[in-house]
Amino acid sequence: MRKWISFPHKEGTVSRQAHADLPEQAIYEREAGRAGFFGPAAHFHHRHPPTGWSDWQGPLRPRALDLNRQQQRHPVPWQVPAFLHNSHCQMRLWHLDHSMTELMRNADGDELLFIHAGRAELYCDYGHLTLETGDYLMLPRSTMWRLEVLEPLQILMIEASGDSFQLPDKGIVGPHAIFDPAMLDMPRINDAFLAQQDEQPWTVKVKRLDALSEVRYPFNPLDAIGWHGDLAPVRINWRDIRPLMSHRYHLPPSAHTTFVASRFVVCTFVPRPIESDPGALKVPFYHNNDDYDEVLFYHAGDFFSRDNIDAGMVTFHPCGFTHGPHPKAFAAGMAHQKTFTDEVAVMIDTRDPLQLSEAAQALENPDYASSWQVKE
Repeated sequence: MRKWISFPHKEGTVSRQAHADLPEQAIYEREAGRAGFFGPAAHFHHRHPPTGWSDWQGPLRPRALDLNRQQQRHPVPWQVPAFLHNSHCQMRLWHLDHSMTELMRNADGDELLFIHAGRAELYCDYGHLTLETGDYLMLPRSTMWRLEVLEPLQILMIEASGDSFQLPDKGIVGPHAIFDPAMLDMPRINDAFLAQQDEQPWTVKVKRLDALSEVRYPFNPLDAIGWHGDLAPVRINWRDIRPLMSHRYHLPPSAHTTFVASRFVVCTFVPRPIESDPGALKVPFYHNNDDYDEVLFYHAGDFFSRDNIDAGMVTFHPCGFTHGPHPKAFAAGMAHQKTFTDEVAVMIDTRDPLQLSEAAQALENPDYASSWQVKE
């Protein structure tokens, strides 16, 4: 049995409430926290921005990737290199311009697809489902599937290696908050699914231990006429998410959790009103999330805490240093210049260190670590 050493203490000039009513002489609050906003934390009140460094050397640094520059195209998603990965998670951006002529099966773990752009018809073991921009699709491990492209696709793929995706425990707000599980759509055994069943040869590409194998059938193995049980792919669109909000308190990112694996979480930031209480912090607080690496994939909108970030870009903040809003965003928040956010982003927080692939290094903005410096 273990228990955190816990002794709530105040030293010097402090606010009584985290993220609110900050001391006028030290408006830069920094949270040092453990266990991803669920463990013990300390809140420091600084005279200078904790991100106000003047130089940065060494391999540990904040990184930004422009995935819009990615050139790889392949009909098999796992032949596109992951841009970030560890033993429990893989992330890749997959472009698909044409309908798939083979079936896919990931035997290494559940797969979460976020449709960044495009539209498609999904056919899988469980039936047929139409996918639109902004959809999440969770595919259970070893599901056979293929996509018929209606509009060229860009898909953020997140693999829970050796693991599964589940829903978060929503605690005191209850199971229907953020989104009701009744909002989850599942594939249907409908006319479109039955019509695609044929006696033509089909190939299934199977990924296991990151190696590809092929299984050939003299017929289409998506030939079920029904199924029953409580295991199935599910779909939800970010537009179906109703975010937790407080006009008096800036909620931590964990309040926006959408899916949970054993060693990482997936959160969704969607448009919401900005805090209106005069004393409330109105931008993300500076923080050391010292047990997690943080990845943000920017999908759409105006990203209010960052400068020079566009849709299709990724920021990667490994644990070990403070990160938070850029200077212009912090100043705009203090002035309450905006009353509503219009950004949509997917955040992946991993408990284990992530590795940047060689292919992704070519997409990196080398000046990103300097982007917090105040420009004269």
